Amino acid sequence: MRIIPAIDLIDGKCVRLSKGDYATQKTYNEHPIEVAKEFEAHGIEYLHLVDLDGAKSKHIVNHKVLEEIASKTSLKIDFGGGLKSDEDLKIAFDCGANQITGGSIAVKEPELFERWISAYGQDKIILGADVQGDRIATNGWLETSEHRLVDFVNDYQKKGIAYVICTDISKDGMLAGPSFEVYQNLLEQQPGIKLIASGGISEFDELPKLKQLGCEGTIIGKAIYENRISLKELEKFILQS
Repeated sequence: MRIIPAIDLIDGKCVRLSKGDYATQKTYNEHPIEVAKEFEAHGIEYLHLVDLDGAKSKHIVNHKVLEEIASKTSLKIDFGGGLKSDEDLKIAFDCGANQITGGSIAVKEPELFERWISAYGQDKIILGADVQGDRIATNGWLETSEHRLVDFVNDYQKKGIAYVICTDISKDGMLAGPSFEVYQNLLEQQPGIKLIASGGISEFDELPKLKQLGCEGTIIGKAIYENRISLKELEKFILQS
């Protein structure tokens, strides 16, 4: 199971939110490149980079941070937040993203998102399935759609999606444990997907459980920044996997 630390960006700074609420913003480092290099120094190969300004403004904003991290580290970056057009996508890939994550766009403009899947392939395009209850949320989690999680993922799996990041918004940033049941149910009903668990990771012992469920990766954010999980622990886990 891949370990994928998260860097969330507001005003070019490394921040975390609770349940996606911008009013709960806490800044951890004004220089995300420093955080990324520390991850890399502990054997981490992957990074989940989220443009929260982009998610709110509905177009890519923090692409210069993406470019800096991509050019100054060897981290494989999946980038999301505010990717709403072909131009946004081009900027993200030109700035060094290995993959992009589309959430709101997959709900609101499915034809465009399907075209991206066809054009770039399933290894480049990740479906962001952010869930509130059992419904898919959009626009930086400010709105809830009528799409149910399992149906939404099933529909896109048929259209060629392989990678899915599933975030339980109620768990995100709360350090209260991930939604094991949500992930188990999704993997049982959609066994072919490469599921990346996101939201709520609070302690190291949760990681082997997610691996046992069959998650392809897990995204870890606040647990790292609040020193609930050390980078040394993650380094050891990666070496043993």
